[in-house]
Amino acid sequence: MSDPSGATDLATRPTPPEPAAARTRRLRLPGSGRAWLFVAPVLVALAVVIGYPVVRALIMSFQKDSGLDPATGMFVQGGGAGFDNYTHWLLQQCQLPDGSVETCPTGNLGSQFWAAIGITLLFTVVTVLLETSLGLGMAAVMGKTFHGRAILRAAVLIPWAIPTAVTARLWEYMFQYDGVVNHLFGTHILWKTDPWPSRFAVIIADVWKTTPFMALLLLAGLQVIPADVYEAARVDGASAWQRFTRITLPLLKPALLVAVLFRTMDALRLYDLPAIMMQGNPHTRTISMLVVDQVRQGPNSASALSVITFLMIFAVAFLLVKVLGANAVATQEEQRKAH
Repeated sequence: MSDPSGATDLATRPTPPEPAAARTRRLRLPGSGRAWLFVAPVLVALAVVIGYPVVRALIMSFQKDSGLDPATGMFVQGGGAGFDNYTHWLLQQCQLPDGSVETCPTGNLGSQFWAAIGITLLFTVVTVLLETSLGLGMAAVMGKTFHGRAILRAAVLIPWAIPTAVTARLWEYMFQYDGVVNHLFGTHILWKTDPWPSRFAVIIADVWKTTPFMALLLLAGLQVIPADVYEAARVDGASAWQRFTRITLPLLKPALLVAVLFRTMDALRLYDLPAIMMQGNPHTRTISMLVVDQVRQGPNSASALSVITFLMIFAVAFLLVKVLGANAVATQEEQRKAH
């Protein structure tokens, strides 16, 4: 109630509403702080699981391995090695007991570095190309509507669901000299010892196992393409090949980038399949197998090799993202302009 003079009591006057912008600013800072609290455990876990091993491997790569001195037969502690571990691999240089350096002899792991790089790149290029092509065809078939589609999808995923060790043993048995493959084709090929047959055997086994993974990723990309686009193209008289090249491939580029990137990085780190299947065949030794073999002889030298492998995989992934990623972004921009 107001007093007789008509003045309003300031204590009972209602407070004006707070502006929306001020209220948003007041709530934003506490919200961002709470967001960092939720993200912090993940960042700490990544730093412990990924950051520390990478930094530790980098430090170890510049140290010498401890071991017996060939000249004295005494155990010596490792020390600073500089770039010797890297030149050991990249330049194939080995240190002699008198301290001099020469090219690593044949049979030394240092002399097998570039051979392992070539084998790894061979496996990567051939398997990724075959798995992408076959996976795209399988995804196109699985994306159609027909009776028994669920059974077909489940059957296609069986090779990918089988553990790699089991797959390696299965194909090892099939590629024996008296195994199923030679018996089926009437050949007498030494699949496990000859250089190129053993590489082809690993490629066949890897393609059989991993193609369903590519098909699954590409099928997810095909599912998001509207059916109306195909129907409109069919009404306009576009052939099946034109629909595939003008509609499917452009709209599938983002999913194709993810599939090729994941598979390429996985192929560059290939270890278990050739290691179990070929059981130490030097003609199928990949860079990851070379790292494991070197760990048994010297962890610091193996750390340098691991760093080189990491940089190689990072460079390949960067190039794929720059090339395929730019094409995918350009395609999406063209589609937005068209609409």
